Amino acid sequence: MPYSSRLWAAALAVAAVGFASPPSGAAPRRARVPQVHYTAYRLSNGLRVILSPDRSAPVAAVSVTYDVGSRNERPGRTGFAHLFEHMMFQGSENVGRGEHMQVVQEIGGTLNGSTNKDRTNYYEAVPANQLDLALFLEADRMRSLDVSQANLDNQRLVVKEERRQNYDNQPFGQMSETMSRLAFTSFGYQHSTIGSMEDLNAATLDDVRTFFRTYYAPNNAALAVVGDFDMATARRKVEKYFGSIPAGTPPPAPDVVENPLGGEKRQTMTDPLARTTRFEAAYRTVTGDHPDAPALQMLGGILSRGRSGRLYTAIVEKRLAMSASAGGFAGRGPGLFSFSATLSANASTARVEAAWEAELARVQKEGVTEDEVAKAKAQARASAIGGGGFRGGGGGMQTAMGRANALSQNAIFYNDPGRMNTALARTEAVTAADLQRVAQQYLRKDNRVVLICTPEEEPDMDLYATAGEER
Repeated sequence: MPYSSRLWAAALAVAAVGFASPPSGAAPRRARVPQVHYTAYRLSNGLRVILSPDRSAPVAAVSVTYDVGSRNERPGRTGFAHLFEHMMFQGSENVGRGEHMQVVQEIGGTLNGSTNKDRTNYYEAVPANQLDLALFLEADRMRSLDVSQANLDNQRLVVKEERRQNYDNQPFGQMSETMSRLAFTSFGYQHSTIGSMEDLNAATLDDVRTFFRTYYAPNNAALAVVGDFDMATARRKVEKYFGSIPAGTPPPAPDVVENPLGGEKRQTMTDPLARTTRFEAAYRTVTGDHPDAPALQMLGGILSRGRSGRLYTAIVEKRLAMSASAGGFAGRGPGLFSFSATLSANASTARVEAAWEAELARVQKEGVTEDEVAKAKAQARASAIGGGGFRGGGGGMQTAMGRANALSQNAIFYNDPGRMNTALARTEAVTAADLQRVAQQYLRKDNRVVLICTPEEEPDMDLYATAGEER
């Protein structure tokens, strides 16, 4: 079978397992969920290794997740975790600057890296006969990254420009940082992953080298390999490339203890780049492994997924806002469930806030329908299997890369690589009563932060109204 055909066949086979239908006339049953089989162990230097053979396609995916994110940074030295996402492609003892990316792409592979508050990961998918190359590249930069002044200066400029593009020179670009400062009390979660300009400018070569020695050690990482390989051969290859890298001193625990909000917080800010107003309300919730996390995620889908979501009918169709969404992302630390609306020109924040609170009150008092629950579960299955099951590169359980990323991240987050095998079972167990309960328990006024961002100069409402009428 041609290479591309094998990939499609493998994808369809996985999808078919996930969405098997009962025979006509049979009683409904839960869809079977494909299970990811793996072997997990540690090298003598502490590196966690997860191997998951899959002979359905001639590919191999390698994912290395390091137990370091912006939550591990200290005051005055923010942005280091994200800076290293860039530094890790600048060469090592046996790989020149930019060669890691070049050689992987030349053999038809894909690669990238990502950083968030809770971890940093690097991944590549290559033809199965190039597994040695992928392991060698990851091991070489773990062992001997070129942390030089020239590379630091170069990548510091790149990160500063990225900050300008995504934060400083974007409408509403400052809202996420402001919201984090208001919603969290621990330094680990208060500051942004990209860091501040002041801290990036202040970073010294010694600071950066210390950061690398502290966090980029095998005992602070998990390696997952998924794809077309023989288990015994893969174990020998992993030992060959990673086994001699020395372990590091265990890093200090991050500051992630959160104090209660102590009542609602509200703030208004202005933005010279904004042309309309944005309203956001964020509610403090739970960690990703909390039993209530699946219900909160499902509630976000019921409220705001597509034109059938409740917020579209209650807010967008009534032209109170151009867009409205709700939901949250639960990681290792405390989560936030957020509502966000970008207002229409003739709307007021008071009307949008009232509409949101009315819809939320409906859920808290009346609950949700069984049809809404069934649709949300179907969407969760599609997302987990087909894509979206992992933030930071993947494709859910359908792809080798998605599985490798999920295995390595779950090993770091929860010491349970196979947590992805039970995720859909937890979602399937959520009931309409659970959704009503979490709305009552967490989405309270005394457990939220409200942030309103307005244009620096009030726009001409008559002009906007006229334009709206013409459309």
